Amino acid sequence: MTDSAGSARRTPGKRERLVAAARETIYQQGIEKTTLADIAAAAGVPLGNVYYYFKTKQDIVAAVVQSHVVEARAMLAALDETYDSPRDRLKALFGALTRQADLIARYGCPHGTLCLELDKRADDHGLAARLMREPVDWAQRQFAAMGCPDADALAVEVIARYQGAALLSSTFRDPALMTREAARVATWLDALPFVRKI
Repeated sequence: MTDSAGSARRTPGKRERLVAAARETIYQQGIEKTTLADIAAAAGVPLGNVYYYFKTKQDIVAAVVQSHVVEARAMLAALDETYDSPRDRLKALFGALTRQADLIARYGCPHGTLCLELDKRADDHGLAARLMREPVDWAQRQFAAMGCPDADALAVEVIARYQGAALLSSTFRDPALMTREAARVATWLDALPFVRKI
């Protein structure tokens, strides 16, 4: 990454490495099976260093969720900038997620599986809702821009269709399922009326 002055790439600090390692380890193993020692090893730092940045496992899980939120916002903002039509943005969202079909078939949706685990933990429910709220709210804005009176329901439907396809793709270890569902969603989106607002 370069700064505004265009300096050379900087090496991520230990905190960033720990969060990245936690994201990957939690995605592959789940929250309960992942230990702070696993995260430290994946980040290439001594275990004692973890406690300098994160006092508890809950703290590092919260940092992982925040990193997912930041990533989701950046991806959705990029779609807003790249595509003029809200319909094209919605199709591009599904397409972008489908490009991860092999990974999703192995481990599930990174956001969906994390939300499912967080929802089972009494102290983490709000984190799950916060993470899933990002794509739902964004999709609602796209459907509203299309003039759909039921934008809220359509937003839930399109994200539910993606999450359902991701779950089935992972369950059956079938990445092609994601690709097929993306094509069906594109057809569904094309069939929705676009009511231009005056």
